[in-house]
Amino acid sequence: MSDLRDPAPYDALLLLSFGGPEGPDDVVPFLANVTRGRGIPEERLKEVGKHYFLFGGVSPINAQNQALLGALREDFAGHGVDLPVYWGNRNWAPYLTDTLREMVQDGRRRIAVLATSAYASYSGCRQYRENLAASLAELEAEGLPVPRVDKLRHYFNHPGFVRPMVDGVLASLADLPEDVRAGAHLAFCTHSIPTAAADTSGPVETHGDGGAYVAEHLDVARVIVDAVREETGITYPWQLVYQSRSGAPHIPWLEPDICDHLETLRGEGVPAVVMAPIGFVSDHMEVLYDLDTEATAKAAELGLPVRRSATVGADPRFAAAVRELVLERAATERGQPVRRCALGSLGPSHDLCPVGCCPARAPKPAAAGADSPYA
Repeated sequence: MSDLRDPAPYDALLLLSFGGPEGPDDVVPFLANVTRGRGIPEERLKEVGKHYFLFGGVSPINAQNQALLGALREDFAGHGVDLPVYWGNRNWAPYLTDTLREMVQDGRRRIAVLATSAYASYSGCRQYRENLAASLAELEAEGLPVPRVDKLRHYFNHPGFVRPMVDGVLASLADLPEDVRAGAHLAFCTHSIPTAAADTSGPVETHGDGGAYVAEHLDVARVIVDAVREETGITYPWQLVYQSRSGAPHIPWLEPDICDHLETLRGEGVPAVVMAPIGFVSDHMEVLYDLDTEATAKAAELGLPVRRSATVGADPRFAAAVRELVLERAATERGQPVRRCALGSLGPSHDLCPVGCCPARAPKPAAAGADSPYA
């Protein structure tokens, strides 16, 4: 870890997330925001939102972001990093444009951005950059100063993101009955996306056969498996699996689905499974419903003991990792050499998304990249 403390040229950090409904009346408007431009009727949105209604219409993501916000502020203050932290969402309050407007009114002009998505993909990176560009355009139209925004690099393989997940897997294994523990399989879970989107994820040179999205998840899974072996002496069998598929059934998405995978493992005589949601920063609705509800129910139906390991959430090690990401980027912007922490075989990700990285089907302006309309 670096000893740097100076966040200059940055004068603020923006925590940029997805957002979620806060009650039953919010569910359909929230989903309308998420699916804007696709022409999905309200009745279909109500059907899609049924898992939110099971939990009182409240997504846990907002409370989890508030916890992370508090952890970041505490970590920064405790390490002498004088940098205010703001929070804005793509799809629900506090909305990104409102937060950026507040930031410029507070005098912020150079903003580092942490997206709550660790991996390369259109929905996990470029779409956030498109949202930033759209919000900056709104500020410009209002006659407000347009700040420079720099999205921090992908942190999927930063030790502060990976180590808490290793501990989560170890805790889940320890919680399994002793007679099935040694024979357990590890199912590393992430959000399924269309295979076409996966194949074009990351820089152009990584495109094809799952692109950077699949490669990054596989690399993290291997790091965790190796760390678990060092602690337990056992090399647990594992596979990368997917969840939360949506969209038209004729469009190919990444597979296998976690529930199908559990059926396959049970048919092969596997005695237990640990589901490790490595693709998610916190226990938001996709984890709460797709794993803790649907997949856990499927496992119970199969008579298969399962445990679900923890996501990183507001772990102090993750907060420290964010501080390191800010300070390394700040040093780079000042032209100073800095050590960039990364585990696994892929090395640290790029700071600036290159042209052609995670392309959209219908191109839109995107900030914080080599093709940004805002310097």
